[in-house]
Amino acid sequence: MHRKLYHMGIRGRISKSTLSDANENRDWHIYADFAQVLIHTARTLYLKEPFGVELAQTVYALDATTIDLCLALFPWAHFRKNKGAVKLHTLLDLRGNIPSFIEITSGKVHDVNILDDLIPEPASFYIVDRGLSGFCETLLFHQSKRFLSFEQKRISSIAGFIRDRGKATGLRCDQTIKLTVYRSAQDYPETLRLVRFFDSENNKRLTFLTNNFILDALTIAKLYKCRWQIELFFKWIKQHLRIKAFFGTSENAVKTQIWVAISVYVLVAIIKKRRI
Repeated sequence: MHRKLYHMGIRGRISKSTLSDANENRDWHIYADFAQVLIHTARTLYLKEPFGVELAQTVYALDATTIDLCLALFPWAHFRKNKGAVKLHTLLDLRGNIPSFIEITSGKVHDVNILDDLIPEPASFYIVDRGLSGFCETLLFHQSKRFLSFEQKRISSIAGFIRDRGKATGLRCDQTIKLTVYRSAQDYPETLRLVRFFDSENNKRLTFLTNNFILDALTIAKLYKCRWQIELFFKWIKQHLRIKAFFGTSENAVKTQIWVAISVYVLVAIIKKRRI
């Protein structure tokens, strides 16, 4: 380790307090801006990368992961009464699994609030978990001609008709529906598409809602399966870049370290692509 540091121009040991002071005093926006430059480079390299579904459009997965913090040491990171945390909200471009949008918030910020900060691309697909399926936000995506798909554990109080069936392929139901609960119907008066799919590999019954009526039902199911790439992204960041332990306890220090970790992830993706 120290030999590597020597070749980088750093002579001698680096104490944790030195790293902590650097993270406390250097503005985290510097690292965020650098990460955005790398992200732009990586997305250009992976522009035509296949991801398991044959679509010309860009497909994004949106989700968040929670990074636990000690509330006594990080009092600004409010989450629960006796627990601190920050959330890493990420919009992942599935072509290359490159993060295109990242927001770091306190643990209290609900995932659905991040939809207000997104500027959706026309004709792109956005795959989200059920926690992000606010019907008012879904309507905004629908009106701006973006496609939003999300999984639901349970669907109740709907009216609709069956579009197609294909049990041999795992497809159980493909319906056009309208929400009938007053509040939901007020938030989203348009029709939605409900697809039920049986995953025989994992013995799971899955239900999806989407405002896309063009793609076939099996493609809708495949798209949601690709959403799990964002879980792998979070796992890679946490395990390989060790962002659970921080050098510094201020908000600036935490955000600095997270943005540095994201930059490393994207750098690895760039190097991997350029070596092919």
